[in-house]
Amino acid sequence: MNIVYDSDNYAIVAFPTRQAFELVDKASSRSLFVQGSIALGLRSAIDNIPDEDRDQESIDALLDDFCAGVARPIAIH
Repeated sequence: MNIVYDSDNYAIVAFPTRQAFELVDKASSRSLFVQGSIALGLRSAIDNIPDEDRDQESIDALLDDFCAGVARPIAIH
């Protein structure tokens, strides 16, 4: 497990052996686990942000759209 992105609003944790990512929405205490083709699509979407526009704001906006409606609340047991 590796943290590959960390901002005030989001974190992305990579699980290379599973070809997966966990997206953590810090502000809303939600998370989304994606793997396989969905994880590859997320990686591609981030890579397709032009270099001059790739900053924390643009990546967070992409993650906000990606997590909308599908991220689940984080529950601590």
